Amino acid sequence: MGNLRMLDLDKIALAGAALDNGALDSIEAAFAHPSAVPNKPDTSDLYESGPVPHPTRKKLAVVTCMDARIDPLAFAQLPLEVGDAHIIRNAGGRAADAVRSLIASQRLLGTRIIYVIHHTDCGMASFRDEELRRILGGGAMVETMAFLPFCNYQQAVIDDVQFLRDHPLIMSERVRGYIYDVVTGSLTEVKV
Repeated sequence: MGNLRMLDLDKIALAGAALDNGALDSIEAAFAHPSAVPNKPDTSDLYESGPVPHPTRKKLAVVTCMDARIDPLAFAQLPLEVGDAHIIRNAGGRAADAVRSLIASQRLLGTRIIYVIHHTDCGMASFRDEELRRILGGGAMVETMAFLPFCNYQQAVIDDVQFLRDHPLIMSERVRGYIYDVVTGSLTEVKV
């Protein structure tokens, strides 16, 4: 590996915005050479029974947040394995951002069930569109963009489930919503 050193990704993450280009280069190098990453989980058995098919085994699509604390395959109440579901992730796990992927998942790959899973302590609940527009400096593109933040977790799940149920291109008979608690790991259904 030459002079590629082992990385402590936790220390790098804590440095946050203070990262210089050298630190960012080290992070990229670690992913280019995965054997240099300490504590890398063994994934060699994921495909030991052969290739995983494109259509999902459980006919399920999960729309959830891109938050690094969320691992949809680890939800205790939703036992999933690789190949069981399409996992569609975006900022806040918002349905409007997931429509294109859900259409492909349903119409081309046969999913029939959609779970919308938001989570506690979500960054999308910490700002408003106007704040992000101001940070980005305005302009026509920024002024018309909806970043889809929310104030109330339960209402956001209700809105997203209802959005999918009402969408003319989504097969919406089986759309359910949940909130994942990042502290306790519990998954609570939101009745819509």
